[in-house]
Amino acid sequence: MRNMRMSLAPRRAVAALAAVLLAGSVAACGNSDTGAGGGGGDDKIVLGFSQVGAESGWRTANTNSIKEAAAEAGIDLKFDDAQQKQENQIKAIRNYIQQKVDVIAFSPVVESGWDTVLKEAKDAGIPVILTDRAVDSADKSLYKTFLGSDFVKEGRLSGEWLVENSKDATGDVNIVELQGTTGSAPANDRKKGFGEAIAADPKLKVIASQSGDFTRAGGKQVMEQFLKAHPKIDVLFAHNDDMGLGALEAITAAGKVPGKDITIITIDAVKDGMQALADGKFNFIAECSPLLGPQLMDLAKKVHAGEEVPPRIETEETTFTQEQAKTALPNRKY
Repeated sequence: MRNMRMSLAPRRAVAALAAVLLAGSVAACGNSDTGAGGGGGDDKIVLGFSQVGAESGWRTANTNSIKEAAAEAGIDLKFDDAQQKQENQIKAIRNYIQQKVDVIAFSPVVESGWDTVLKEAKDAGIPVILTDRAVDSADKSLYKTFLGSDFVKEGRLSGEWLVENSKDATGDVNIVELQGTTGSAPANDRKKGFGEAIAADPKLKVIASQSGDFTRAGGKQVMEQFLKAHPKIDVLFAHNDDMGLGALEAITAAGKVPGKDITIITIDAVKDGMQALADGKFNFIAECSPLLGPQLMDLAKKVHAGEEVPPRIETEETTFTQEQAKTALPNRKY
């Protein structure tokens, strides 16, 4: 019996040692699975992005570009749709701050009212990138850069085309304007650029201007009101293709021929708008590219690494006439 106890002792010692080694190996595996901040250890950049909404074909293409580019860049994208409400975007940004994401990017619904939440992000040490739309904050340190189009230029190019193509018109040229979302950067800037350009010709007169909220339904509804209130409309300037496409329905229903009875100028150059231009229903489009995803991911990596980036990065864009639209349509990505 004494001999049996003696023979069991070494076995128990070996078993105890094995248990210690096993516990150590489990602890080591656990450590290898947890990266900094408990994020899984894959060192992926986490980008919190708040989108305006899904109000147009342009916005859908913009969202798809961002999601696809994030996947290709190996960036963990946390995406939120604000449904065109500023309070939803502010809530989303605060959620991203609480989640301690690496970078925050968003396309602001409107220009004003962002200083408080942007200061919260700055205080948390999270860099912010503005995409597509700017904010009117006087404190430029609240965000690292703004990536997007020159909306004033888009409006100006639209107005310059109209000035050039109205040289032979006799009498006043009556213009109605479908504005984008009230208070938004593209609505403010496109209106400004267009107004500055047409000021070169005093016979070009904006007789009505109202927001269609960048939607087809809004464009149709407001255009119906314009047509009832103003018997003589020569030109429609729509701040985006979707409102212009909605207005087409109202114009046709009123017995007028879009592109002939009423000259139509829009901005964006999405496929449906380009098709309307190629078909002669639109007359001119100033491009505003939604494909910002790859540039945004590149910027997210740079600001996360602490690199300096330009405070303003403009996207490359062009304009289209009817013949140019026909040529470009087969290879259009959005």
